[in-house]
Amino acid sequence: MCEYCGCQSLASIDELTREHDEVVRLISHLRPAHQEGGVARMAEVAREIVAVLGPHTQVEEHGLFPAMASDFPEQIAALEAEHRHIEAVLAEAADGAMPSDPAWPDRLMAAMAMLRDHILKEQDGVFPAALANLSTEEWEAVEAVREKAGGALSRPTA
Repeated sequence: MCEYCGCQSLASIDELTREHDEVVRLISHLRPAHQEGGVARMAEVAREIVAVLGPHTQVEEHGLFPAMASDFPEQIAALEAEHRHIEAVLAEAADGAMPSDPAWPDRLMAAMAMLRDHILKEQDGVFPAALANLSTEEWEAVEAVREKAGGALSRPTA
């Protein structure tokens, strides 16, 4: 996705971007499952997405977003609200549960469309703004959150 501003040269942003790429890859598995009425497969993919988004969201909401909230309060609040909505829809398939609401597949598809747009907002707006505005100490705080949160993807070797 985003590669024009150089923000991926920072390990924190590179890892968030790789997680975005993985989520987009996983979302691509939902359309065929939805068309085939494969609710069980959709629930399985939803759980895979949650596995990537769990630590990812921790890094954003406890590392990156707090550092940016004073300069961009409305934008950060909107992104966090989108996180809550997406998490709520994904949570319906948590713990191996099969969503019982027949409208869930359509809600999941709508939430994943929101997630794709959300990813673009972060990569085209938040990440470049963070590169321009965050201090070394703030980046170190983001990395400290990552260390605690872990990640679903293996980190590249240096």
